[in-house]
Amino acid sequence: MNILFVADPLESFKIYKDTTFSMMREAQRRGHAVFACEPRFLSWRSGGEVHARVRELQLTGQVEPWFIQNDVASRPLREFDAVLMRKDPPFDSEYFYATHLLEQAEREGARVFNKPAALRDHPEKLAVMEFPQFVSPTLVTRDEQEVRRFHEAHGDIILKPLDGMGGMGIFRVRADGLNLGSITETLNGGGTTTMMVQRFVPEIVQGDKRVLVIGGKPVPFSLARIPQGSEVRGNLAAGGKGVAQPLTARDREIAQTLGPVLAARGLLLVGLDVIGDCLTEINVTSPTCFQEITEQTGFDVPAMFIDALEAAVFTAP
Repeated sequence: MNILFVADPLESFKIYKDTTFSMMREAQRRGHAVFACEPRFLSWRSGGEVHARVRELQLTGQVEPWFIQNDVASRPLREFDAVLMRKDPPFDSEYFYATHLLEQAEREGARVFNKPAALRDHPEKLAVMEFPQFVSPTLVTRDEQEVRRFHEAHGDIILKPLDGMGGMGIFRVRADGLNLGSITETLNGGGTTTMMVQRFVPEIVQGDKRVLVIGGKPVPFSLARIPQGSEVRGNLAAGGKGVAQPLTARDREIAQTLGPVLAARGLLLVGLDVIGDCLTEINVTSPTCFQEITEQTGFDVPAMFIDALEAAVFTAP
């Protein structure tokens, strides 16, 4: 296969942990050709097809340089067997526009994973609200009084922006309500911005678990991101420690319930965030943790992913 990765600049990759790199490495190991471009190199001229200025890569197996660039050319996306959208958040206007260009490429015959429309339809924090049976009590609002009523009902709460990533902008307010008004004003922009409020889940001390679902099926191990020191956030970007562990019965129940539903919508790879028994996020833009799970458990997550990608491409109608 010829596989195009739409991703962040290659020069920014931390290959010792980067999931997109691990996908590229496994694809090349199987004999597939690897190409890459950044979203800013997507283009669409009226009357024509969606193109991208792409780099053909050869991975070296070394730390530096980790790739050799064989060629740079503008090519229609439909010429690739698979296009993987792996641009990291934030899901801003430019990401949104990129999904529309990728969707047009689909109409021209490209196979894009995850499906562009599904990326738009599953905002990573809001998407959990479709599955209330797995979610801690949650409120989505921009109304300060609703936030205060939610706090009165639940006492210990987490507040966060809907567009945050890596633990950015997450606050905990305990029963005393200290700084609740100030935090709400900060997150809701004085009533102009929607935010999310959830009952605090004390099992966060055991980790914020990343449960990967590939082709509708769960990876048998999660990566628990465990907060360190006095930090309430387990995100690796916020200093959390990643510990791989087998899925619990509840993890598996959540993954096996959501997996087929999300796969049917065109989401080949999903990262579910689970704290205790509660689903907190559904990550669809560029889920990570492949290398950490593989290194700690021996289960080859990149191989499972490329298996699923090959199956999706070769069984296409």
